Amino acid sequence: MVALKVHFLLILLLMSIMGAAQYIMQDAALLSYMDQRFLSLERRLEKCNQDVLEYVEEFRDFSKTVLSRLAGLNTAKAEVKREVENLLMRIEHAQRDIDYFGSVTDSNACIEVHKDLVEQQLLEEAEEKKRLKLMLNASCDHVLAGIKSLKIVKKTGGKHGSWMKDPGKKHTKIYLLSGSVNNVLLEFANILTFMENNQTLKARRVPLPLPWEGTGHIIYQGFLFYHRYGSLNEIIKFNIQRRSVADQMLLPGAGRIPTYQLSPQTKIDLAVDEQGLWALHAEPETGGNIVITKINHDSMAVEHSWDSPCSSKDAEAAFMACNTLYVVYNSPSGGTSRIQCVYDVLDALNTYINPGLHFPKRQGSHSTVHYNPKEKQLFAWGDGSQIIYKLHTEQKV
Repeated sequence: MVALKVHFLLILLLMSIMGAAQYIMQDAALLSYMDQRFLSLERRLEKCNQDVLEYVEEFRDFSKTVLSRLAGLNTAKAEVKREVENLLMRIEHAQRDIDYFGSVTDSNACIEVHKDLVEQQLLEEAEEKKRLKLMLNASCDHVLAGIKSLKIVKKTGGKHGSWMKDPGKKHTKIYLLSGSVNNVLLEFANILTFMENNQTLKARRVPLPLPWEGTGHIIYQGFLFYHRYGSLNEIIKFNIQRRSVADQMLLPGAGRIPTYQLSPQTKIDLAVDEQGLWALHAEPETGGNIVITKINHDSMAVEHSWDSPCSSKDAEAAFMACNTLYVVYNSPSGGTSRIQCVYDVLDALNTYINPGLHFPKRQGSHSTVHYNPKEKQLFAWGDGSQIIYKLHTEQKV
């Protein structure tokens, strides 16, 4: 009986142990399954992280490519703009030539020229000359005979620049534009304020929305006229009081070569005389000779152009006075400046003169020379100095 009980207990114990082992095996299988799942998740997360890193790297490369393409497009845009401006200039120049040739009688088409045609041509030339004189209000009756004296007003130290008064206004303000590329106009109450040592502290600073190029700017009737930096031949009309651009124009044929060989920073030189606003520039088609253009300062339209015989070679500056171009020459190393070419746009019979007028008591070179028709003086910038030249004039013969 006892043996039977012991046998029964052993059977129960064995069954209990086998049940526990079964549960242990089930738990081990569950743990193994969970471990495999976690390993799978870790591998997926690692792959996801690797994919993200690859995407980031690809995006960086793509961004660099896009930025490079955009920079190339900006460069191409600037080149296209320059090409368009150059093409427009060439079209306008060709149109001027076409108009000229269209107005000229083809001598090869006729064996004999009828007397009436000759008389008609002479009449048209006389009418054209009369129209030009009326347009320019040709009341000027004097010519430059000499440069009497000079006065060094100030020395700012900059090699290139321009300074002037506004001959179209009654005020005594002085304007200073320093450098061949800049966008700040300095305005002084009068010349005494300008001459003070701390002159820049007392100046009214007028920032320009578009910078200038060269030193050929001019101030007239409250407006600053200048060649816009980065453009081939765009002239800006800037309202100084309102600090805003009032108008702009493209000057046909200009901007490809310097106006003066010894002042290569200036591609367009603007001038003012008794008749208003002028523009001076050189063209390859004229052999580098200076072209004179009369501009209506109100409408910013070209009124007429003349091809002068005055060369830009060894020229450093020029100015207009009484419808007449005066070109200042020098040596490349700097020396005594002299006027060696004079061209009167209204005097068809005596247009080219070489007077050999020398600038007094000074060795050096000029960055700009501007004529002030109100005071009959030259405002010049020479080797960092601001200079006034007084003029000697004579009656036209």
